Amino acid sequence: MDVHALATGLAAHPSIRSKLDIAGTTRALSLSAGTTGMPGDDAAAIPGRNGGWDLFAGEGFMPQFVQDDPWFAGWCGVMVNLSDIAAMGGRATALLDAVWAPDPVSAEPLLSGLRDAAAAYGVPIVGGHTNLRSPELNLAVSVTGRANRLISSFAAMPGDALIAAIDHRGQYRPRFDNWCAALDAPYERLRGDYELLPELADAGLVDAGKDISQGGIVGTALMLAESSRCGFDIALSDIPLPSGVLIDRWLRTFPSFGFLLSVRPERAQEVCAAFAARDICAASIGRATDSSRIDLTCSGQRTTFWDYAADPYISLSKEIAHA
Repeated sequence: MDVHALATGLAAHPSIRSKLDIAGTTRALSLSAGTTGMPGDDAAAIPGRNGGWDLFAGEGFMPQFVQDDPWFAGWCGVMVNLSDIAAMGGRATALLDAVWAPDPVSAEPLLSGLRDAAAAYGVPIVGGHTNLRSPELNLAVSVTGRANRLISSFAAMPGDALIAAIDHRGQYRPRFDNWCAALDAPYERLRGDYELLPELADAGLVDAGKDISQGGIVGTALMLAESSRCGFDIALSDIPLPSGVLIDRWLRTFPSFGFLLSVRPERAQEVCAAFAARDICAASIGRATDSSRIDLTCSGQRTTFWDYAADPYISLSKEIAHA
């Protein structure tokens, strides 16, 4: 494996580089990691009036994805929002949708996907916005939730074990790097899998992490590192791969259930065991460093995938003094 070529290719890939758009938007809105809700995390976290945290997140979708696979886009509208809440150590409470379509017939598969996923995960859709005179299909979905203790993008520390917890029981959807392990799963399993994240947070085992999003393992590690002002060494040989999947695609894959957790090393074994008990693959794939780089290593090779000090990625971080 040529690790330098792999890193160079990933850094130039559209799914990785699309996250660079975040910085321009937050600048235009005068948002930073220190403003209300802590932008840069997977969901906005607002202190609750009676303790804990109120969570709010939302997702908009690529129009081409919605038009190519509307039922699955509707399903994903629910699924990815619930992942954002779980990634914060929270439990989802309600969903809102915004749907655009040329007519009711065109909207039906999209709405069916939303309805089916809401039933599968047991979270109600409580309202939204409908426009059935739009030139083309499009979708946005928002979610509310609650957390007792947060899992945060801003809490990784040098010396942590970087754990990738991903459900391998799936396959790719056509045309996109989306790995879906949810459609054939029993509803009870889907709900229990998401419950695992708040259970780990409530037990004090995990306080830092993100869900693996469109940037895949490497892009998500970069966002987590920049937010926490640390780096990560990622050992490519330690990353479990589903059968037949190549490492370059897996590193940029958006899984239906996938989280990167930065865990104190003495807790790593217990955290991995909790996922394994639910037949979810979880492994330590690297460690957090006192640097600004995501470095990939394999068979004595080391190369930098990204250095956010030289080239900021999402430009949302707090000044953190690591103990």
